[in-house]
Amino acid sequence: MPIYEYRCGECGYQKEYLQRMSDAPLTDCPECGKRALNKLVTAAGFQLKGTGWYATDFRNGGVKPAAKDKAADGAKPAEISSKEPSTGDAACGTGACPACG
Repeated sequence: MPIYEYRCGECGYQKEYLQRMSDAPLTDCPECGKRALNKLVTAAGFQLKGTGWYATDFRNGGVKPAAKDKAADGAKPAEISSKEPSTGDAACGTGACPACG
């Protein structure tokens, strides 16, 4: 069951509640009794683990473990190329392009 965080718009009371996703949102503040309790938008408290997620598969610059073995045998891993600024653009390194900004 997910944990939802609520805050009262009148008195500022704030608390987390364990609720089913199908439960109706709470509206009555347990502190002041007014109907001003609002559900807050908060970050989810979970972590993605295992293969297929960024932390395990792409941490090493996009090189998969099988490609790393080939690199050890003398093969060069693929490199990510950046777009060179065109003649009218400011030179890279000045903070003018998205890569520097």
